[in-house]
Amino acid sequence: MSLIPAALATATALGVAGAPAGLVLPHRVRGWAVGVLTAGVGMAGGASGVAALGGSRWSAEIPGLLPLAGTHLAVDALSGLFMAVAGAVVAAVAVYGIGYVAGHGPYGLGSRGAQAVLPLFALTLLLVPAAASVSTFLLLWELMALTSLLLVLAEHRSRPAVREAAVWYAVMTHLGLVLLLAGLSVYAAQARGETFAALRTGTAGMSPAVRGLVFVLTSVAFTSKAGLVPLHAWLPRAHPEAPSAVSALMSAAMVNLGVYGLVRVAFDLLGGGPARWWLLVMAMGGLSAVYGILQAAMASDLKRLLAYSTSENMGLVVLGVGASGLFAHAGNDALAGLALAAALLHVVNHAAFKALLFGAAGSVLRATGERNLDLLGGLRARMPVTAGLFAVGALGAVALPPGNGFISEWLLLQSMIHGLAVPGVITAIVLPLAVAVIALSAGLAAAVFVKALGVGFFARPRGEPAAAAKESPQLMLAGMGLLAALCAALALVPGLLGNGLDRAVTAVGYAGTQPVSGGGLRVRLDQVSAQLSPPWVVAALTLALGAVMTTTGWTTRRRQRRTQARLWDCGGGAPTPRMAYTATSFAEPLQRVFDDVLAPEQDVDVTPVRESVYLVERVKFRNRVPDRIEHRLYRPVLDFLAAAGQSARRLAGGSVHTYLGYGFFGLITLLVVLVVGW
Repeated sequence: MSLIPAALATATALGVAGAPAGLVLPHRVRGWAVGVLTAGVGMAGGASGVAALGGSRWSAEIPGLLPLAGTHLAVDALSGLFMAVAGAVVAAVAVYGIGYVAGHGPYGLGSRGAQAVLPLFALTLLLVPAAASVSTFLLLWELMALTSLLLVLAEHRSRPAVREAAVWYAVMTHLGLVLLLAGLSVYAAQARGETFAALRTGTAGMSPAVRGLVFVLTSVAFTSKAGLVPLHAWLPRAHPEAPSAVSALMSAAMVNLGVYGLVRVAFDLLGGGPARWWLLVMAMGGLSAVYGILQAAMASDLKRLLAYSTSENMGLVVLGVGASGLFAHAGNDALAGLALAAALLHVVNHAAFKALLFGAAGSVLRATGERNLDLLGGLRARMPVTAGLFAVGALGAVALPPGNGFISEWLLLQSMIHGLAVPGVITAIVLPLAVAVIALSAGLAAAVFVKALGVGFFARPRGEPAAAAKESPQLMLAGMGLLAALCAALALVPGLLGNGLDRAVTAVGYAGTQPVSGGGLRVRLDQVSAQLSPPWVVAALTLALGAVMTTTGWTTRRRQRRTQARLWDCGGGAPTPRMAYTATSFAEPLQRVFDDVLAPEQDVDVTPVRESVYLVERVKFRNRVPDRIEHRLYRPVLDFLAAAGQSARRLAGGSVHTYLGYGFFGLITLLVVLVVGW
């Protein structure tokens, strides 16, 4: 028995065993048992993914598991990449979750229901990429959605906002399921088979209109799961309100499967398509990257900030996927393979640093009970390990060396810049815009995480909870430490993934392109004559920083020998926390620059004293930056549905005769439709 089926069987057994363990075990051992079983699910599933990236392939059919259609599974390098990423995140978050549950008691994520669902959710994250038929894929996709919804609801008793977030998530994810069901059903009907092998074979005989319909329906469904604008409305609601361990799984593993579905269907099954497909994909990716990071810059809620950052990073990934399709349509498979490899590498990097950031946010929330950056501060001294781990994740998110996000965005820029040599008006217009989007999002990301680090960890504490914060338990720190080590490995030796990325790109039809090569300490792009050695970059930065610190320290010591005096405070006294930047004030210049895009809402309420209108007793200033797309797109739809529901209540008058009349006219209408159709 090869490694892949044995590892998948082990992961399935551990995941299924975790559900009853979460239900029946007492609280004192439940968190440990479920955590160990879930970590086993992640390690076993990740091992199968690593084996697939190493060149192994596996497929199987289980006829009796699903009625009529049966169950079809297959693992290649593309699915192996996403399984390996999900397995690594699940294993690290499971360790983190043991400490997280111990600090929250038998409530929220520590409740019996949530603990029973957690290993099943982890299992679906690993099995969705292994599905090899429409029915198997849809079943696992829906199980993933339902288990994640139950976990989002884990803390609904403590915060009313959790229920509202869960409603948004349930509606958006099931609208996506309806579109996915429609698209894959049309595809299977036209291909006269529902296995992925039958879909590949049947694509050649389809009309362009049918292929375009399938692409649009499935792409909208997959990008909604990835949290792309304008289908992102669930993400900044559900991720902040879910328990932090669940937020890490959703943002670092679940949203990746939207990208997997897009790549699998659009490239592997449909075999690519015309340029207009990929222009649509690139437009959604670019819009999500810029809009997501702008909203993150305005957010003062730490977990909401990270959720919008997920939209930004998934936008960059999808931008690379769209560019890959555009290059393939132009006949340049080498650049197409490079763009897709860059997108897939960014999936890996994003999973590592975003799981770490959500873990650190959960650590802060556990210690202070606060997510609002305006009420935090001073955590560097009180939670030094959490602060250092958050800094590692933030360095990856800003895409600067030595962060692990730098190398994937560098690859993405390389593909876009060299793509300018591809002839055509479309590439001449679109690719410079794509380069500008990547550069703008990287610059704004730097501002976002400087704000999060500076205001939340380095400023003075602005409240009692922040001033009294204590470091998190060892297991939470250990889980985050595993993710930080993964970030460091991806930053220093990304070349170790080169062969795996090449196999994943080959699995979707770019055979022989070999976009990424080189050893573990070097990344070489043979097709565009470029190479980069991250360790040398880190060494150069370390030397430069050391020289600056040495020079600064020497100068400071010389000045201290000359004179020492207390800093002049202009008669205002020692600095206080009220004098420091808050998250809101830090973002105010950016808000002014992007005022037309963000459309902030401001209100000043002046209350005069009772004796005179010329004397002011109190001034209240309110500043709010709403999600403009949600406000302009979703709110009118919700208002219309609410009004329609109120109007429809008049139809239910309580009269039996009226209801019989409805049934009679409905039957007549159905008969007329059938006769006309016949």
